[in-house]
Amino acid sequence: MVTPLSNPPPQGGRERGCASGETMTFRATVLTIFPDMFPGALGMSLAGKALAAGVWSLETIDIRDFGIGIHRQVDDTPAGGGPGMVMKADVLARAIDSAGADDRPRLLMSPRGRPLTQQRVIELAGGPGALILCGRFEGVDERVIEARGLEEVSIGDYVLSGGEIAALVVLDACIRLLPGVMGKAVSAQEESFAQGLLEYPHYTRPQVFEGRAIPEILTSGDHAKVAAWRRSEAERLTRERRPDLKTPEPDPASRENRSRKRPSDG
Repeated sequence: MVTPLSNPPPQGGRERGCASGETMTFRATVLTIFPDMFPGALGMSLAGKALAAGVWSLETIDIRDFGIGIHRQVDDTPAGGGPGMVMKADVLARAIDSAGADDRPRLLMSPRGRPLTQQRVIELAGGPGALILCGRFEGVDERVIEARGLEEVSIGDYVLSGGEIAALVVLDACIRLLPGVMGKAVSAQEESFAQGLLEYPHYTRPQVFEGRAIPEILTSGDHAKVAAWRRSEAERLTRERRPDLKTPEPDPASRENRSRKRPSDG
């Protein structure tokens, strides 16, 4: 059964601020054996408000509706032997085909997939949406991955009980980038990974907390120096914590900040 979890957008779609003036909405279709897990956290906060407003739409397809026999079987023992069960290609193919043919990417949440990056999230958010298959058990029959052109996506080097939580992660990352969802577009531009760097440290009142003061430069009122400090801190954190990231060339304006000692932690 296909379950829509939001009202359909008005005819012609919903305005998303496209440069060409074209109207569209981000459509998410999730295939799962646990449809009640959706929208979950996506029904709250900014994503929930955007869902209610029709900025994006969500429907779930219960894979068991396409299962075999009285028990609606969706899995079987692995060819060649081994532990666990494998989701059946024929069942999954019918479930995928029920969503209809369109140009949305078809994602399979899988620990062996390509790591999800902010760049891929930006690409997905800029498109018409996504169809997401949530794997379970030992895995998915390879033949349906090939036959239906599924893009395997991983959210990290660890294993979950199923793809549902991973699907929520992907959708949350995309939805927050849709026009009008976040308060200021600049917020997304300054976040971690947006420029190949981790985000700089944040501070707010009180001025002093347990003997730790806000760095003076942030309260100086000199916007150029604040920007340079933030860039310098972002570069430092990226070098220390994520040396695997391709760090862009240092901003010359931030070099002078590298020699500045950070506030003491004690």
